[in-house]
Parts: sequence; structure tokens; C-alpha cells
Amino acid sequence: MTLDSYRDHVKPIIDPVVAACIRLKITPDCCTAISLVAAAIAGIGFYFSEIGIGTLCILFNAVFDALDGSIARAMNIQSLRGDFLDHTVDRYADIFMICGIFAGPLCPWQIGVFGLTGVLMASYLGTQAQAVGIGRFYGGFLGRADRLILLIGAGIVSLISSALIIGMSIFAWILLIFGIFGHITAVQRFMHVWKQL
Repeated sequence: MTLDSYRDHVKPIIDPVVAACIRLKITPDCCTAISLVAAAIAGIGFYFSEIGIGTLCILFNAVFDALDGSIARAMNIQSLRGDFLDHTVDRYADIFMICGIFAGPLCPWQIGVFGLTGVLMASYLGTQAQAVGIGRFYGGFLGRADRLILLIGAGIVSLISSALIIGMSIFAWILLIFGIFGHITAVQRFMHVWKQL
């Protein structure tokens, strides 16, 4: 299910944007910083039920998060420092966006916390694979790209209709999915690393 495995398929779309960024002297770290700011604004937007702003900022977060690594590779300036910064910012971005959703009226906090734990554990197991020498592992049901697409989709659906589904908003259902499939993904990644070790 994870969209991370399709990174090579979007390369023809990303490459011209990367080339333009390089011409404009936009650095990978600049893209990482923009992605973090976009995530923070998204969280604030969701907290105040400004779903359009929140959804648009998640889209910006996704675009600039994809660009930072691509620009670094194109300029041949990849580094452990940049990779470390990217992973750190991604986790804070996840926290900002998800907390913004459940701290406001869009989702019960209990479901939100469950969703956040699934997201953080799945992400942790992916990077922990790299830490123990197996290499970054993106496998499993629910990767970061999947989560961003689901959040953008939830935002679009909410803008069209605010109707509840079995008593819950679309955002509550999405965070419930994050919790369930996030923890399943964490187990899948754990088992992959365990077998490799």
C-alpha cells in the first residue's frame, strides 16, 4: 500500500522542479525548513477548523519534503547531517499536523493520540532499521506519503461535506486508520529488521 515505493515513478515530475530550485539557489535545508513551517501552519489551521488552510499547508509540506532530498542528490551534497535533520523535521511535522487535528474539534483526543502513536512507532521502526545497519526501510501498510495523501483527501472531503460517518468526522476516521495501520506497519518493519539481523 505504501506510496514510498513509487518514488522513482514521480521522478520525471520532480526533476524539472528540482532543476528550477537549484537555479533559484533554494537549498535542501531551506526546503526542510519550509516543510516544517507548512506543517505547523497546517496544525494551527486544523485546530481552528480552517480546513482549507490546513489541507493546503499539508500539500506544501509534502512537496517540500519531497524536494529536499531530491535537491541534495541532484547537487551531490547528501550528508548524514541532512538525513538526520530531515527525519527530525518529519517527526515534528507529523506531531504538529496530527495534534492540530485532535486538539481542536475535528477529532476526539483519544483517537488522535492513538493515531499519533501509530505514526510515531511506524516511523521509528523505519529509521531504527537504518540505525542498526539494515538501511532505511519504507515497507509496510502505511508510510508517510500514504498518510499525507489520506490527510489531503480528508481535507478535500471535509470541504465538500462536513457530514459525520457513524458519528465521527472524516478526520477521526483517518486518525483511527493511522493508529491501526500505523501499529501494523510498525510490527511489519520490526519483523523485517528482526529477520535481517
